[in-house]
Amino acid sequence: MGWSLGYDPNWKRDVGYGVPAICDDPTCDAEIDRGLSYVCGGEPYGGEDGCGLHFCGNHLWHNKEGQQVCWRCRTGRKPYEPKPDTHEWLEWKLTDPSWAEWRKADPEEVRKIEAALEATPLPSPAQGGK
Repeated sequence: MGWSLGYDPNWKRDVGYGVPAICDDPTCDAEIDRGLSYVCGGEPYGGEDGCGLHFCGNHLWHNKEGQQVCWRCRTGRKPYEPKPDTHEWLEWKLTDPSWAEWRKADPEEVRKIEAALEATPLPSPAQGGK
């Protein structure tokens, strides 16, 4: 079994090293993926020590047991709010042929993604967008 794509039922979002993402620290915009290298707790869904959110290397620390964790988990606080999926990932799900069967099976989720993309347009290059 690979970890390129999965689903986290706790956070209700796609995970895996194939899922582009932004660091879940609220002060950070670093581009990462939702693979095990970036997950708080170092194990799928966070294991026993982490919250299961994903952070860049600047926002992961090691706890007493040596597991990589976010600051909130290291200090015994509630997790941060997760950041939304990136436009890149949402557009992939809506357009890539490998997701065609999923789109047919879950039209309601497709409508939600389309609405999310319309509600949060990408910034123009003049505004710092790519």
